[in-house]
Amino acid sequence: MRVVVQRVSDARVEVDGKVVGAISAGLLVLAGFEADDGESDIEWMAGKLLRLRIFADAAGVMNQSVQEVGGDILAVSQFTLYASTRKGNRPSWSRAAPGEVSQPLFEKFVVRLQGLLGRPVATGVFGADMAVSLCNDGPVTLLIDSRAPE
Repeated sequence: MRVVVQRVSDARVEVDGKVVGAISAGLLVLAGFEADDGESDIEWMAGKLLRLRIFADAAGVMNQSVQEVGGDILAVSQFTLYASTRKGNRPSWSRAAPGEVSQPLFEKFVVRLQGLLGRPVATGVFGADMAVSLCNDGPVTLLIDSRAPE
């Protein structure tokens, strides 16, 4: 499982010109899955995101988590995180899990985030052509991979 996480002051997802998910300050999480990802990847990633200390404390130091600052989460499924550009100029997404595998994984991921956060997590629409808008706060952007924890 791979995510791009951005600290945002606000973010939203639109499908066909209608807002389907929106948050104020918090995390925008773009999530991609491989076919062999499972519960352990979801559990590890959800925990990592909720514990990630990338919000400023009273001294202005990135020392607080999204939960500690009362921030929101917007999760968006994004298979393109598994793009391979090794050959030629057209990316291959052969490592990305197909929709019938990744959709249930994404849904479990959102449920786990909600459980840890203690409130709803906004989402896009799985498989839809989405327009994601955000104001990256910082900017703070991280790439996290459950198979290569750093």
